[in-house]
Amino acid sequence: MIHGFPGLAWSWRHQMAPLAAAGWRAVAIDCLGYGGSDRPLDPALYAADRVQDYLLAVLDFYGVDTAVIVGQDFGAQYAWNLAVRAPDRVSALVTTIPYDYDLAGRALLGSAERLSADDPTPPIMAFTDRLPTERFAVMAADHFVHFHYFQTVGPADRELGEALGDYLQRSFYALSGTGDLWAWKTIPSEGSGYLDALPDAPPLPWPWLSEEEFAGFVTGYDHSDMMRRMIGGLNSYRTADINWTIGREWADADVTVPTLFIYGSKDPSLAFFPDWEERMRARVPGLRDIVVIEGAGHMVQQEQPAAFNAALLAFLETAR
Repeated sequence: MIHGFPGLAWSWRHQMAPLAAAGWRAVAIDCLGYGGSDRPLDPALYAADRVQDYLLAVLDFYGVDTAVIVGQDFGAQYAWNLAVRAPDRVSALVTTIPYDYDLAGRALLGSAERLSADDPTPPIMAFTDRLPTERFAVMAADHFVHFHYFQTVGPADRELGEALGDYLQRSFYALSGTGDLWAWKTIPSEGSGYLDALPDAPPLPWPWLSEEEFAGFVTGYDHSDMMRRMIGGLNSYRTADINWTIGREWADADVTVPTLFIYGSKDPSLAFFPDWEERMRARVPGLRDIVVIEGAGHMVQQEQPAAFNAALLAFLETAR
């Protein structure tokens, strides 16, 4: 099980025991740059090919030829990549983000008009040969865009590192089924940080997150070097161009391994993927089912673990 940003191995706490009880060996990792894993600063170490090597090394560590790969957020991108680029190591696939060969690049082409405050769509957005960061910059000319803000080393590292708990709480809530991630569209880029664009979050506990559970995330992200507190997530964005370049070799690849797609009906990230269902059904011949969990947002496996686990376990029964 591979988490995203913001996330940790702790993001899968509700899945571990049910999977084990059903006879599976459940493994959730802290990705590079997070939690108990190393936190190198160099973005090149977080490129897609390096991440793939890390994930395959985990399988090798456990002495298994194949595994069911489950991914959420950036973890879903890594999971899709494994299914395409190392299908012999993936027995089945479960993701919460739709298929696209590069989540940080091509998917935004289709949503550029919606993301831009002006019509028509800026010309740069119409060219598939333009690097993701070039497109991010065009959008940021209209309003704050966090994936553009994250590209520069320093400002986001300091801002979010200094406000670790506040950022995590606001981000979790904004991504949830009751939050407002898209509030950043009302904020100008000039002079703004991400905390200016993230609405305040209500006090904990929430129905899906207790104070003790949240403290586990804060502890997991904390680091004596402030510049390394968020480095895993920020470098996931800073590898957008190199990942897009690496991914072009597989741009037309289909996903043939047995696949389950689970998503929250109120996941704000789906706005980045126009026509995602049509594309998924065309490009994922291994697709067994699409399960929507009503009321859940981006953190679907945490927000509604019972529904998520039921769908996951039912699928795994077909994947034995």
